Amino acid sequence: MKKESRLALVGALLVLVSGFVAWRVQTDGGDVAIRDLRFAASNGTVMSALLYIPKTATAKTPAPAILAVHGYINSRETQDGFAIEFARRGYVVLALDQTGHGYSDPPAFANGFGGPDGLAYLRSLNIVDKDNIGMEGHSMGGWTILAAAATMPDAYKSMVLEGSSTGSGFAAEGTPTWPRNLAVVFSKHDEFAPLMWEVPRGSDAPNSAKLQKVFGATGPIEVGKVYGDVSTGTARALFQPNTTHPGDHISKAAIGYAIDWFGSTLQGGNHLPSSNQIWFWKELMTLVAFIGFIFIILGAGGSLLGTKTFGTLAKTLPENKGTKGWGLWLGGAIGAAIPVLTYFSFFKIGALLKPSAFWPQSITNQIMVWALFNGAISLVLFLLWHFLSNKKKGAKAANYGLSLGFGEVLKTLVFSVLVLGAGALALGIADYLFKIDFRFWVVALKPMSPLQFRIFLAYALPFIAFFFVTSLAWNGELRPSGGKGLSTYFFAMFTAAGGFLVFLLIQYIPLLSGGTLFTASEPLNVIVAIQFLPLMIVAAINSTWFYEKTGRIWAGAFVNGLFVAWYIVAGQATQFPIH
Repeated sequence: MKKESRLALVGALLVLVSGFVAWRVQTDGGDVAIRDLRFAASNGTVMSALLYIPKTATAKTPAPAILAVHGYINSRETQDGFAIEFARRGYVVLALDQTGHGYSDPPAFANGFGGPDGLAYLRSLNIVDKDNIGMEGHSMGGWTILAAAATMPDAYKSMVLEGSSTGSGFAAEGTPTWPRNLAVVFSKHDEFAPLMWEVPRGSDAPNSAKLQKVFGATGPIEVGKVYGDVSTGTARALFQPNTTHPGDHISKAAIGYAIDWFGSTLQGGNHLPSSNQIWFWKELMTLVAFIGFIFIILGAGGSLLGTKTFGTLAKTLPENKGTKGWGLWLGGAIGAAIPVLTYFSFFKIGALLKPSAFWPQSITNQIMVWALFNGAISLVLFLLWHFLSNKKKGAKAANYGLSLGFGEVLKTLVFSVLVLGAGALALGIADYLFKIDFRFWVVALKPMSPLQFRIFLAYALPFIAFFFVTSLAWNGELRPSGGKGLSTYFFAMFTAAGGFLVFLLIQYIPLLSGGTLFTASEPLNVIVAIQFLPLMIVAAINSTWFYEKTGRIWAGAFVNGLFVAWYIVAGQATQFPIH
C-alpha cells in the first residue's frame, strides 16, 4: 500500500474513532439523545437547531429546559460546551441557529434573530416543564434571547448573558426588573467591552453605569454577589472569567457560572457539580477529526495521482529558479507582512460591497476583497521580480509550475473536486453517524446546505484566483533552493501564516496583560483574523504537497480555493434574503 493510501486510511480512522468518542461525550454515554431539527417559524422562515434530550425528560416527567444561542457568524455547534453540560444535568436544550446562520433561513437579524421562535418551539415540546425554562446566549446570541424575553415576557424564568449586554442597539434596555433573574458572565478580557457595557476593558464591567442600572445599584457591582430575589424574578449577578470574548466557549469557568445560575434559578435539574465537566473531550475529538480530514485530502490526492486517469498530472518538479539567500527570507517576510498590513484597510473596502443575491454574505465579501487585492499585489511583485531579475537568469513559466495545457487544467479541476469530495464524504458520514462537524473553538468546517452550496459556487472563483497567485509565490518564487522534507513546508507556512501569528500577538498581548486590543476599535475583525492563522497553515501544506506531487501549482490552487470558499461560506452569516 502506497504511503498516500495509508495517509488517507489513517485520516479515515481518525475521523471514525474521534467521531465515536465525541458522540459518546456529547450524549453523556448514551444518556442524552440529540436530534437535528428544522421547524417552521415566523414569515415562512425555516429554523435549524440541535435538540438535546436527557433520558429523564418524557411527556410524563417533563424536564426543565434551556434555549442556548450562539453569537454572530457562529452556529449552533459553537454552543456545544454549554449544551452538553446543561443536558448532563437533566435540562432539555435547544441549541438554535440564529436566522441567517448555520442551516436557518436568511437573512441574518430577521425575526428577533430567531429568538422568539426558538423559545416558542421549546415551549411547544411536551417533554418540557414550561414553568422552568432558562435562556443562555453568547454575544449576539444574548440579544437573541433578549428578543425572546421581550416578545414573551412570561415564557421563561431566568437567563444568562455570556459576553453580551442589554441595550446595545439590537436589544432592549435592561432594568432592575427586566429581564428576569439575569446573570451576566462578562470576561475580564472581553474584546467588546465598549460596545456591550460602555467601558474600555472587560475588567471594568463592575464600574459600568449601564450595568449598575440593570442591577439597581448605585456603585460598583460586586462580582459573584446575588442582587435582588429569585422568587420575584429580580435576581442579578455578575461573573468574570479570566478569558476573552470567544474564549467563553472553551472556558470551564464561563460554562460553570451558567450551570450554577440555572441550578439556583430553575427547578428539576440533577445538580451535578459545575466542576464536573466533560465537554472539552468532545472539542478535542472534533479537532482530531479535522486533522483526519486534512490527511484524507492529502492521501486521496496522492492516491488519485496513482491511477491511470489522473496519473498524467503527476510530473517531476521543475528546476527551482526561485529567490535564494537573503532574498528568499526577505521575500518570505514581505509575503507574510503584506496581508496583515492591508487587513483592516481592505476589509473596510470590502464592507462597501453590500450583500446581494449573487454574493449574499457581508463578511465573506470583505474576506474576498481582501484576498483579491492581496492577490493583485502579490502578482505585481512577482511579475516585477521575474521581468526585472529572474528572466535574465533563464527562468521560464515551467520553472514556476505554470506550464499546463487547457485540457490538463480542466482535468486538474476535476481531480481537485474529487479530492475535496473525499473529505466531504468523511464529514458527511461523521455528521450522519455522530452528529459532529470538524472543529476546534472558532475554527469549524461544516457540511454545506443546498443553499450554502449555491452561495459557495459564487465565491469559489475569486478564492481560486487568490490561491493561484499565492501558490505561484510560495512554490515558484519562494521555494527554498534544495529544500527537502519539512523545511519546504515550514517556509511555506512561515510565508502564509507568519504575519497573522505576529498580528495576533500584537493584538492579544496588550489585551491579556490587562489592557485592550492594540486596535481596540476593531474587535470583530481581530477575532475573525484568529481563523486566518490555522487556515493559511493548512493552505500552505496543501499547496506544497500538491506542488511536489504534480510539479505544477494548479492542483494546490484549486484545492485551496474550493476548500477555503467552502469553509467560509458554511460558517458565515447570510445577510441577503435568498432562498
